[in-house]
Amino acid sequence: MTVIGMANGLDARRATNGDATADAPAGATQQPVDKSGRTGPVRVDELPRERFIPVTRHALMDRLTSPRAWPPGQAASARRFLRYLAYWRSQQWGARVLELEQTYEPFSPDSDLLMTRKFTDAERLSMQKRFMVEVETMLVQANYVKIDPQDIELIMTKESHYGLDFNIELDAFEELLVYYRGASTRRDHKRSLAKFFRKQEFDVPIYRRLFIVFKMKDEETRIEEVRKKLNVTRKEARRKVRRMRAGIPPEIFSGNIFIKSFKDMPRADVEMVFPNTRVKFRLLDKIKLGVTSGAGAAMGVASAAGKIALAASNPIAAAGAAAGLGGLAFRQFMGFMNQRQRYMVVMAQNLYFHSLADNRSALTKLADRAAEEDVKEEFLLYAVLAKETVHRSELGAVDTAIEHFLKASFGIDADFDVDDALDRLMRDGIVHEDTRGYLIALEPVEAARRIDSLWDGFLDALPDTAPNEGEERAGDQTGEPPSTTHLVVLERGSL
Repeated sequence: MTVIGMANGLDARRATNGDATADAPAGATQQPVDKSGRTGPVRVDELPRERFIPVTRHALMDRLTSPRAWPPGQAASARRFLRYLAYWRSQQWGARVLELEQTYEPFSPDSDLLMTRKFTDAERLSMQKRFMVEVETMLVQANYVKIDPQDIELIMTKESHYGLDFNIELDAFEELLVYYRGASTRRDHKRSLAKFFRKQEFDVPIYRRLFIVFKMKDEETRIEEVRKKLNVTRKEARRKVRRMRAGIPPEIFSGNIFIKSFKDMPRADVEMVFPNTRVKFRLLDKIKLGVTSGAGAAMGVASAAGKIALAASNPIAAAGAAAGLGGLAFRQFMGFMNQRQRYMVVMAQNLYFHSLADNRSALTKLADRAAEEDVKEEFLLYAVLAKETVHRSELGAVDTAIEHFLKASFGIDADFDVDDALDRLMRDGIVHEDTRGYLIALEPVEAARRIDSLWDGFLDALPDTAPNEGEERAGDQTGEPPSTTHLVVLERGSL
């Protein structure tokens, strides 16, 4: 079954109603309700239907360009146009991410390039805000769903899927974005005491993709916040802040913006991905350590008490008893440290296998995913508009028809974004709206020619990207000026 077949109901309804929409005013709308609140924060306990379409564009293209879905001789032309459209959209996103990388360079923690420009504090703040807005736009276009940082507490469970308990300080972030895509479940198993340590299967709620962007506050800002919040002296606030940051590398606080992408992350473990996560002891481990430590200490004290009492008559035995108590205390301390170390190893191992991309590579991957989602939405909408007479007021029916097609063809329950796809097709001249409000799509051959002409003019239309922020340094990072001879040669082209 094709999208077109499902959309045929439009003409049938039109005939039943006596073509009631024929005289509808141009631009009249009856647009579908935005069910997911896509650009706004979403509470994790109210996960909506996602706009993400979890199928490749190649699979979608194969279904949509089946010869029986088009008039004779048009399927090949339709396929060629869809391929043109995919390349065109990827090219546009590629240019966009190149511009974004220029803005990100002063904040990148991984750069191995010389910084040839220096920026004022005001310029850095402006670039930082612009970067965060652009990244959030890309996340929305890639059909990610936002988790409001204020609601992250909802997923900080008492104990994680991996048996760890975490504590993080959200107030330490100057910038924080948390987005997910592909809320799903996977089957896992663990041994249960109630089942006499036999393996028990259970469902683990996961995010197929998790994306976070963060920038930590500098130390002085955080010290002042802690001082005001706890009403303590600046010295005490400084001691508290440094104790909380003791296990974090110093480069985290050097003004860098970090970008992290993860795969198949259990929802209960989202707190694991933050840099200032501190592992806490579980109640069971506290009880176990308390019982063993208490029992061992009691037996050691009881055994050593008599020998220590004889210190005057047998100082060697008393010294041995004191040393034994010291050894016992040391063993208990090492038991505590070893358990903590096991916690850290479990966390590091699981983050290793969940990590997908970092920083600049994460940006590139995000742009690629945004292009992919745009293309799939446009494929589906064009497949309807190229063969159906659709009034703008009927976009809700088109939206429903496409969702039914995805469900019937791939078993996908997606919330299709018809308006976003239509805006892009109209902006590129593939679809236009006539004076009565009907949406007219170019035939596949003409649509391919249109993309060809857009591509030909792409370089001519590139905006001038000469930087208007920062001051070019006269030399390298050491401050040494470059050779005057070399500058003259390069400027005059006298090689």
